[in-house]
Amino acid sequence: MGFLKKFFRNVLHEEAASHAATSSFDRLSPEDLEAHLGVVRYGDFELTGAVRPSYDLQVVPCQGYRHDVYRDEENRSSVPVLMGAASKEHLFEVFMELLDPLGGEVDVVLETSHNRDVRGHVDLYREHIDMPVLKSTLYDFEDLLVNDGCTGIAVLNPGIPQEVQFDEHKLLIVYGNNLEEYEAIFGDRGIGCDDQMRFITEAEHVHSSSEHYRHAFDQLKTRLGIDSNYG
Repeated sequence: MGFLKKFFRNVLHEEAASHAATSSFDRLSPEDLEAHLGVVRYGDFELTGAVRPSYDLQVVPCQGYRHDVYRDEENRSSVPVLMGAASKEHLFEVFMELLDPLGGEVDVVLETSHNRDVRGHVDLYREHIDMPVLKSTLYDFEDLLVNDGCTGIAVLNPGIPQEVQFDEHKLLIVYGNNLEEYEAIFGDRGIGCDDQMRFITEAEHVHSSSEHYRHAFDQLKTRLGIDSNYG
């Protein structure tokens, strides 16, 4: 396992470290690992460079969305959720379309797990940015947002309130009431509803990143006017 431990430390980080003893990657040869990480297409679904599923394919990546509920235990409330996955060739454009119902001025949260000394991810907040300015900036950083497994972004309008998240796993997650407009966007893009589908986050998987993407994240942070230091 020495090669794999070095590989994961330098290139990938495992989402569920607590399951390391039973990892599907435990007994892989370097050749088998390279072959698995090189698989980018499962049927009609193309992965980004950000994540790869478990070697034993506990969840096979696919396109679709499902209804879910976020339960806020502190406030004892429930918020409707749409969780979606889209094939790489139109993933970013779907994300950009999902931003339109949020309105002309929004808040942005950048999410980073580039600092491996910090468990989980760090959130960096920027309030009150015009949507056209935000979209122009995000288009400039499309490669980072699509292919970096340590970068996520959430865009929200607290006045509605609704939120669209494009997370580190490259899932599309929408929170709030009255989500019919977002469902229509999924439908128009050929992303069908399957309330039984499972996502890559619900099984073992690995994230991919690099120093190049860490530097690009810093540039995006600066472009959005976020000064917070995340380590």
